Amino acid sequence: MSTEEQHGPGRRRPWHRALRRAAGAGIAALLLTAGLATPLDPAPRPAAAAGDGERVLTAAVAQSVDSLNPFLATRLVSTSVLRLMYEYLTDYDPGDGHPVPGLATKWTPSADKLTWTYTLRTDATWSDGRRITAEDAAWTFRTMMTDEEAATANGSFVGNFRKVSAPDPATLVVELERPQATMTALDVPIVPKHVWEKAGDLGTFGNDKAFPVVGSGPYVLTGYRADSYVRLKANPRFWRGAPKFDELVFRYYKDGDAAVAALRKGEVSFVSGLTPAQADALRGQDDIEVNDAPGRRFYALATNPGARTKDGTRFGDGHPSLLDRRVRQALFLAVDRETLVDRVFQGHAVEGAGYIPPRFGTYFWKPSAGQELRYDPGRAARLLDRAGYRKNADGRRVGKDGKPLHYRLLCHATDPNDKAVGQYLTEWWGDLGIGVELTCLDNVTDPWLAGTYDLAFDGWSVNPDPDFVLSIHTCGALPATEEDTGATDNFICDKQYDDLYARQLAEYDPGKRAELVKRLQSRLYDLGYMNVIAYPNALEAYRTDQVAKLRTMPEDGGNIYGQDGYWSWWSAEPAGTGDGPDGGGSTGAVAAVAAGVVVLGAVLVFLALRRRSTADDRE
Repeated sequence: MSTEEQHGPGRRRPWHRALRRAAGAGIAALLLTAGLATPLDPAPRPAAAAGDGERVLTAAVAQSVDSLNPFLATRLVSTSVLRLMYEYLTDYDPGDGHPVPGLATKWTPSADKLTWTYTLRTDATWSDGRRITAEDAAWTFRTMMTDEEAATANGSFVGNFRKVSAPDPATLVVELERPQATMTALDVPIVPKHVWEKAGDLGTFGNDKAFPVVGSGPYVLTGYRADSYVRLKANPRFWRGAPKFDELVFRYYKDGDAAVAALRKGEVSFVSGLTPAQADALRGQDDIEVNDAPGRRFYALATNPGARTKDGTRFGDGHPSLLDRRVRQALFLAVDRETLVDRVFQGHAVEGAGYIPPRFGTYFWKPSAGQELRYDPGRAARLLDRAGYRKNADGRRVGKDGKPLHYRLLCHATDPNDKAVGQYLTEWWGDLGIGVELTCLDNVTDPWLAGTYDLAFDGWSVNPDPDFVLSIHTCGALPATEEDTGATDNFICDKQYDDLYARQLAEYDPGKRAELVKRLQSRLYDLGYMNVIAYPNALEAYRTDQVAKLRTMPEDGGNIYGQDGYWSWWSAEPAGTGDGPDGGGSTGAVAAVAAGVVVLGAVLVFLALRRRSTADDRE
């Protein structure tokens, strides 16, 4: 599995509620397809019907929205949309990622750094015209502090909050239990209190029925259909200035080749998540620009360490051999990262090691020569022998019980990298005498949360502040009960790791904190539960006859889609205008919009399974 940025340790969303939401959306999609219901909003219109002079940018995405409720959403596509809808207290500078003003114009800690005072801007309004005040932010944080459902996505940021108050409309005060280094990087969408206090049960509220949705970002949500599209209109009240595109549409394509074909035909303006072969085929094409840049994600292989709850209750059926570190390390010693980067990613990636990609140089970590688990099948075989799993006469590794080692490897059916890497692992581990069953599913969420897997492909996007992606491996992130999801990535719980995590969170000195973050990655590496295989490049493309320019992040050779902010879509210039959001008015070419329809077969699959997770699931 894999989000965008943040979820909260110790906060849970019950399965039955998530399933109820997903099933409801699937039934609605089926009825719409069959013509038995009327959509709440019309589908995105073809360019010719887009309106007099309207400028529309359409981006193809390969991931289903899990929720448009910012208290619940964890998938990259969802959090990317929410960044466009709701402003944060602070943003990340598109150049180097340092904190810059968002809703807050300045922030000041007390001498002991246990009280933080934020001054909110007075020139920001909600899209319905009401002023944004400190009480909106205070209500957002207090709700997360007191409602477990509201803390599902971002609870890690408020777990250390003692009190939040708004003494006046422009002043927000946060009192902490202990020092917290993430106070200038609280990646929490601030919502309008006057809307959300009427929402009811935040665990079931989808925020996707009444349009337009009141927000504060550069775009306003005006339409949504599950596994079809998300439609947003430019917000003329956005405090930084309205974007130049009048409408932004994220259109869902399950098949990557279909998305590329739509780009070639001009039916979409932008495609991300290209394979190296697709990117190479698009290079040099008229009116198409390919962006190939160091990414903010890691691509990993996770082992099931024994799914458990916070009180230690075990569940699931992970293979017991994986509780032995020697076995885990043997598996990783039989993975040739260099070959995978060369043949699967075709050089558009960097060999992996720690959790932080090299683009974040302050926190990037590599193991020492003596620590590194380099490709060494001979050493892997010896470790398995010492762990008591020797080859029998048939060349199969068997345990003391006489049962052969055989693992279920969970992969995303829509990710070609998972399938290709899985074939290599099947061969390499087969040479060790280990059987592998590659199980590629549209929906990996259920078996993952239930702990009914042995190994699985994993991946996360990393923020300039790495706290969140480290928090998902703490004991506090485990689910409270077997029926809860928790905020854990892979059920890891290690006291030494937890101690290091708490120390980095409380360390304000940048250099000292960076060293602690590196020690955290070192500890995770030594535990052997997570094998970071590679840091893939961002491979994406857009039509230059529709889009004149898109800002990357970082600006010097960064990605366009899935940024730590809204910079690419807010700054996008329609072809022929010559100016961005800060320039004057213009008229430009209209980007074509694929009207598209929901495919009945896909809906039937959706009803049978919960929405799939993809390799770029989590930010």
